[in-house]
Amino acid sequence: MLERMPSAEEMTALVGRPLFDVWVALCAAIDERYDMDRLWNSGGKAWTYEYKYRRGGKTLCALYAREKKIGFMVIFGKAEQAAFEAERGQYPQRVQAIYDGAKTYRDGKWVMFEPSDLSMVDDFVRLLAIKRRPNRK
Repeated sequence: MLERMPSAEEMTALVGRPLFDVWVALCAAIDERYDMDRLWNSGGKAWTYEYKYRRGGKTLCALYAREKKIGFMVIFGKAEQAAFEAERGQYPQRVQAIYDGAKTYRDGKWVMFEPSDLSMVDDFVRLLAIKRRPNRK
């Protein structure tokens, strides 16, 4: 756990204004649909920050930030992988390609997206609905 979460100014300085706008839009879309605990951590070796959405000990997704880059990770279990495969044609080619290239571990397929603009936010929201139905009206 981080001692304090980074400010909007610190995040903007780290990732840049366009990516910070993507970060804010993605968080707003998740917050609008899901009532979750939010945890800030250090991002390990590859990232500066990790911002995780969890509830009941289960992680919905995590956002990552480092200099001039953000990441959005979803881990799909077996049933969720099957659900994605059933509707994969409804996703843009780049979402399918990133999914296909992701490594599968014993606990699931770890899919890391590195969005560069707002165009993928709706796709991410649909991917999250595979993982967990929205619990906010």
